Amino acid sequence: MEHIVIIGNGISGVTLARHIRKLSDKKITIISSETDYFFSRTALMYVYMGHMKFEHTQPYENWFWKKNDIQLKKAYVQSINTDEKLLHLDNGSFLNYDKLVIATGSKPNKFGWPGQDLEGVQGLYSKQDLMTLERNAPNNAICKRAVIVGGGLIGIELAEMLASRQIPVTFLVRESSFWNKVLPEGESAMINRHIKNHHIDLRVSTNLRSIESDDNGRAKSVIIEETGEEIPCDVVGLTAGVSPNISFLKNAQIETNKGVLVNRYLETNIQDVYAIGDCAEQREAIDKRRPIEAVWYTGRMMGETLAQTICGNRIAYNPGHWFNSAKFLDIEYQTYGWVHAKPEANHAHFHWIYEDDTKCITIEYDKSTLQFLGINTFGIRMRHEVFDRWLNEKRDIDYVMNHLAEANFDPELYARYEKAILKTYNHQFQSASL
Repeated sequence: MEHIVIIGNGISGVTLARHIRKLSDKKITIISSETDYFFSRTALMYVYMGHMKFEHTQPYENWFWKKNDIQLKKAYVQSINTDEKLLHLDNGSFLNYDKLVIATGSKPNKFGWPGQDLEGVQGLYSKQDLMTLERNAPNNAICKRAVIVGGGLIGIELAEMLASRQIPVTFLVRESSFWNKVLPEGESAMINRHIKNHHIDLRVSTNLRSIESDDNGRAKSVIIEETGEEIPCDVVGLTAGVSPNISFLKNAQIETNKGVLVNRYLETNIQDVYAIGDCAEQREAIDKRRPIEAVWYTGRMMGETLAQTICGNRIAYNPGHWFNSAKFLDIEYQTYGWVHAKPEANHAHFHWIYEDDTKCITIEYDKSTLQFLGINTFGIRMRHEVFDRWLNEKRDIDYVMNHLAEANFDPELYARYEKAILKTYNHQFQSASL
């Protein structure tokens, strides 16, 4: 019986295993050193905040794996011998495979800051990181202040987590405005204000010089690069992005760059070896997507796609139109299509913001054809399938604005803003045509 071995039990690897089982009776083994069972990584923050227990983050009962004949092995893969199709595990044992899938996800970035390996300095990615945070910052009596370094989505999640326990937070962002390499100016400025309104000490255009140690090898403060200011703290969160977790491949024959290099079929340069999820890097980027996408839903889609190939129906990975969602404290964010921080050549933005400063949208469109190219929404929930259809149909911005209510996902009793948005849109376009 063909043996499929999957390294990594995140959303990519588990989705792959589930779909292979639906399609075949192949032998399946999932290896992970992180946890016994699959859990929802995006829910980790809610465990710390007290909204759920860790077992609630596990979408499948513990008996699910045996019932579906998916073997689980808790171990760390030290090396891979692709000539002999053999894995060397950290317990000294070996495991043979017929087909191997690397789905090892990401690890937090470190940039060589002095003190980055001290006690009390950590990222936020794994269950182990959550457990470390629980030790480092159980309450505001033990942790008098935390400093977060890096202004991305993980950074804002960590800030919200710590603030939920009344732990003062200083947030260091090297850009001149929060996430302004991704968000247009109006949106980024709104999120800046929202962070400060939650009593988080946001420092933009600020870089970390070093993390200082106490006599016990534990972080006691950070030093700011620009001013030399010392900020006392008990915890330092390093959230300056993530990178593929592939250090165990350094002596393997599998080609890597930042991630494991794959083609459109998620195949590596070695026959019967594949890579999916955060650790996979497309040799040629798909559309405007980045070669590496550390995004939950793309990991799931890769797992579904590769299951077909492994079970005899070889198909290419095609993620479709870009979309994503996140949460900035109390504000939900969605994006569909492409909305750039600054409009691309011959493109323009329409921006609307509500008077309460917690809701806005930005639409990017082609100035010549008026074709709708993408939308960002903050504080207003929209339907993915509607925008996906409009992008496929290449609708123009007039059509989108006049049919925006069709895309609204908010329940009936929620306030609606389509009329106000359309009024602003019509006013701006009438003014521009005069």
